[in-house]
Amino acid sequence: MTNIYKNAMKLHKKLKGKIEIKNRYSLRTSKDLSLVYTPGVAEVSREIHRNRNKVYDYTSKWNNVAIVTDGSRLLGLGNFGPEAALPVMEGKSMIFKHFGRINAFPVCLATQDKDEIIRTVKQIAPVFGAINIEDIESPKCLEVVEALQHDLDIPVFHDDQHGTATVVLAALINALKVVDKDLKQARIVVVGAGAAGLGIVTILAHVGARNLLAVDSTGIINEDRKENMNPYKRQIAITSNREKINGSLEDAIRDADVLVGVSGRAKLITRKMIGTMSKDPVVFALTNPEPEIMPADAKRGGARIVATGRSDYHNQVNNAMIFPFILRAALDARISKIDEQMLAKVAKNLSRLVENKLRSERHILPPLNDKRILPAIAKAL
Repeated sequence: MTNIYKNAMKLHKKLKGKIEIKNRYSLRTSKDLSLVYTPGVAEVSREIHRNRNKVYDYTSKWNNVAIVTDGSRLLGLGNFGPEAALPVMEGKSMIFKHFGRINAFPVCLATQDKDEIIRTVKQIAPVFGAINIEDIESPKCLEVVEALQHDLDIPVFHDDQHGTATVVLAALINALKVVDKDLKQARIVVVGAGAAGLGIVTILAHVGARNLLAVDSTGIINEDRKENMNPYKRQIAITSNREKINGSLEDAIRDADVLVGVSGRAKLITRKMIGTMSKDPVVFALTNPEPEIMPADAKRGGARIVATGRSDYHNQVNNAMIFPFILRAALDARISKIDEQMLAKVAKNLSRLVENKLRSERHILPPLNDKRILPAIAKAL
């Protein structure tokens, strides 16, 4: 066990939970109690009953987000269940609060049934101003998001799908400027065809990338393939691989300009594979906690720019740069749905925060604590 894991274990045992609920008004007298509870609160309830939208003015709904998971695909660990998901969701709650000033509540469900998840989220939605779907296995998570976006009048943000795609696009815009390649022409290979893979392929196609390939455990995805397909992989096939190329992971990587790993599988990519890519390749190995290839190995294989999802290496490409800020902006603007056009604008605005003179192989995104991120994202929305 490495030091970072040992220290994390010690901290979590000491804290016994990383988040708590605090009152925003002190209960010092009986008058205070009569204002926040009965009898005074009755008039607030009457007002909301007369106009349901007043709930945003008189309660914390305007600032509450539910982080919903069933623990079926926790980080890159696998199906660990709701209890094991709780410390991860608490960590996300902390990020929401620190960077977005949002009250985010872990909702770790003791069911992995798609319909039950959808029904439960719809039933708890009155408390929240937005829903964040997290760490649910694919393609179930995509079906959950699709259903909730249709049925709810608050934004449903899928971190693995929307957040990852947005930060990848922002980082890739700057990485390709460093290596002097055109996003629309570059051969881009996305390894992984789950929620993140679908999100990345979709947003890249939306901004004009024309040379896209996606790979899953069966190989390169194309429209004619029958094995290991689902409606979302068919969507990937239609959006990418215009030449209907067949082949393996190795075939896809050969001569590629960009490799984006969101496979959920550690050590999937080898140094030898990186060596078959084009000149000055860009490698984003984003699976957490262990990436598809470690940065040192990718560099030895010839990668010019390497990024991971981790904070202990240069170029952290992680959806933590997106979700607290985009939901803060969405809550403030009372946006009911976040669409592809918004995500692309967010990515472009984020990429512009790295000035030309500062952009380099080790600096393709602003730091997470950059105070310009929220205004840039809010402007995009």
